[in-house]
Amino acid sequence: MTVDLNSDLGEGFGAYRLGDDAAMLDVVTSANIACGFHAGDPSIMRRTCALAVERGVRIGAHIGYRDLPGFGRRAMAVVPDELRDETLYQIGSLDAFARAAGDRVRYVKPHGALYHAAAADPALATAIVTAMREFDAALALLGPAGTALESAALAAGTPFHGEGFADRAYTPAGLLAPRGLPGAVLAPDEAVAQALSIARDGKAVTIEDGTVAVAAASICVHGDSRAAVEMARRIRAALDEAAIPVRPFV
Repeated sequence: MTVDLNSDLGEGFGAYRLGDDAAMLDVVTSANIACGFHAGDPSIMRRTCALAVERGVRIGAHIGYRDLPGFGRRAMAVVPDELRDETLYQIGSLDAFARAAGDRVRYVKPHGALYHAAAADPALATAIVTAMREFDAALALLGPAGTALESAALAAGTPFHGEGFADRAYTPAGLLAPRGLPGAVLAPDEAVAQALSIARDGKAVTIEDGTVAVAAASICVHGDSRAAVEMARRIRAALDEAAIPVRPFV
């Protein structure tokens, strides 16, 4: 039994900075790096890729809606063909910086509103997978198991890996509880316990204080909160103490 730890990184823009990417890259094994649509810019993409390669962390393209003001968390009416092109554009942009740093993009993870929309809509999921295969058929897709994203990947022969969230509560249906609901974002102690539960038992807590099955090869620790690095360190230490190896999923 092994598990990967991932985090959404490179999510600043221009003069704005979000999170301590350098510190987080000392903890996680995979980095979902923003590609300039929901966050990130060329200089941040270059710097984050270089830091990831320096630390042996796998690079993933964290694709999103073109929504800098809303941080990619607003629903947007993007048709599948346009989403395919925007996905290909984002992967290619990040891969250029990954290769300049000495590695390459190895997987794709949608961000925010796109993550939820593509998980529910087969046409959007297929658009993402189509762009991935146009760029490199070896790319893997990271996302919620048992959704349209997994179905589209499997139908196309694209490697798929399920993702769980340490710091988020779930609905009884196995989806992430909306951030605006009380209890949707877990406190550090709860996040450590949930990471262990997902890694050992494949279960996460629900917003209604129950549990739900979560099939996850990788566990996400969000990097945009003040306590994110300390939370990630505690989760990594807890996994080490439980003798659960932490390794990249690709």
